Amino acid sequence: MTSTTRNIALPADWRDFLALTKPRVMSLVVFTALCGLLAAPGDIHPIIAFTAILCIATGAGASGALNQYYEADIDAKMARTAKRPLPDGRMDREAALHFGIGLAAFSVGIMGVFVNWLSAGLLAFSIFFYAVVYTIWLKPNTPQNIVIGGAAGAFPPVIGWAAVTGDVTLIPVLLFAIIFLWTPPHFWALALFMKADYGAAGIPMLPNVAGRKATRNQVFLYSFPMAAASLAPYALGEASWVYGACAIALNFIFLGLAFAVWRNPSEDVMTMKPEKRLFAFSILYLFLLFAVFAADRMLML
Repeated sequence: MTSTTRNIALPADWRDFLALTKPRVMSLVVFTALCGLLAAPGDIHPIIAFTAILCIATGAGASGALNQYYEADIDAKMARTAKRPLPDGRMDREAALHFGIGLAAFSVGIMGVFVNWLSAGLLAFSIFFYAVVYTIWLKPNTPQNIVIGGAAGAFPPVIGWAAVTGDVTLIPVLLFAIIFLWTPPHFWALALFMKADYGAAGIPMLPNVAGRKATRNQVFLYSFPMAAASLAPYALGEASWVYGACAIALNFIFLGLAFAVWRNPSEDVMTMKPEKRLFAFSILYLFLLFAVFAADRMLML
């Protein structure tokens, strides 16, 4: 892979290493993992719980660093990512690689020794899936990259649950399914108004391959199984009517915004307010849905 970055200015600042971990993405990972941990039955010592969440956060940071190491040349071609440490020339690529590998080994090792090896194995697989399966294989080769790759972001609540219980049952599988089905409409909403950026980088995102109309259809269609998955915990008696009512309200808003995206015929980024509204709300949707579920489960237990 040829480098298109600027001359390297060393040593890199600590803020550049922090940027490699994708802190905004990490915040969602940590939050959903914490919700999975809090929703799980059984007791866990607060220090072990803190260790588990720290390892999950570190593992997410490792995934982000390895992703940016591999995609440095691609990031340099996109306005949204051109100011990241590697394409902006603020860090050597080998430093990013070593940093990512070090974080991955540390997070998995500590999780295994101090929490349990099932959660450590799930964490290791999630790092591998994001850094190798999604970043290297799926993202540059198929417009279904987000659909399949969404599994990487769906593991945190399962890992949080396994940290407490040492097993994986129906509830963490449902939490996995919610995030897995949420990912396509969330990211395709972004891809609709970032089509030019992805096109410049040569990434086959769905709007670039199939067009915006087909993508809007998929955004709307995926919203329905996502809504069904989010209501499943209540329907199966694993959550109370409080969660059920909140899930219905959140899905009503989400489907309304997805419908507005489906109805929008625009090819002009400046008139893609429905897409931008859905992308912004989708993040709030997931935070609120998981927060209410965790609180509801804690009261039930």
